[in-house]
Amino acid sequence: MNGSAAAADGTAGPVVRVPVALRVNGTERRIEVDTRTSLLDALRDALALTGTKKGCDQGQCGACTVHLDGKRVLSCLTLAASADGREVWTIEGLERDGVPHPVQEAFARHDALQCGYCTPGQIMSAVALIEEGRAGSDDDVREYMSGNLCRCGAYPHIVAAIREAAAGGPRA
Repeated sequence: MNGSAAAADGTAGPVVRVPVALRVNGTERRIEVDTRTSLLDALRDALALTGTKKGCDQGQCGACTVHLDGKRVLSCLTLAASADGREVWTIEGLERDGVPHPVQEAFARHDALQCGYCTPGQIMSAVALIEEGRAGSDDDVREYMSGNLCRCGAYPHIVAAIREAAAGGPRA
């Protein structure tokens, strides 16, 4: 389907829509998006998965972190069309049979949520860094979480939660 819309520079340009097939949280999903649509907007608007947050929309805050083919990515900087045929995991996909992921449990136990806006991106990034084997020390965690910002300043709690989850700490 083609139409016209204002381009980023204010000029009119064609709107080109493409079909995109994604495996989201283990389920095949098919959508049609404008070629300029970010994965973040496709998840939130086309698939109603609003757990992934739009923070800065410039790739600087990490609120939109999701996993794409097992790697953490900033969904605001990833075109939905580039994810065609790929596997996407969002915060909604971490829970298993009603049981939160160990990182989610550790965040709750350590009060690493505070206002909660950055929490989905923080958790998705934390899960990835643990899977990458990068939670060896507090300094490692701080380094590999540096792309995720928290305005509340919950960083000590976030680090403690990640270290506990990485060590296979207590389950509630």
